Amino acid sequence: MKCASIVKAAAAAALVVGMAGCTDLKPIQAQIDDLKAQVAKAQSDVAGAKSAADAANSAASSAGQAASGAQSTANQALAAAHASQSCCDATNEKIDRMFKRSVSK
Repeated sequence: MKCASIVKAAAAAALVVGMAGCTDLKPIQAQIDDLKAQVAKAQSDVAGAKSAADAANSAASSAGQAASGAQSTANQALAAAHASQSCCDATNEKIDRMFKRSVSK
């Protein structure tokens, strides 16, 4: 008996809530419209962020290629400097030998 009265009370409460909900849909519709607008704005923000991230990725790739080119040029300059230093050392050695010969005579 107690269970039957609880079921009846729950059914009555559901009916009251259902009736109240049916008569007041405009605020819920306004909230739904507001949520749709927020979702659209969020999608727009995400698209903008993705575009900015793609641009940053492209710039980083270009910077990496430029850095690679600069490293290659620096390596070539270092090789040329070593070759020049070797030549200079050889020349200085020849001059030193010439002076030693002239002093020993």
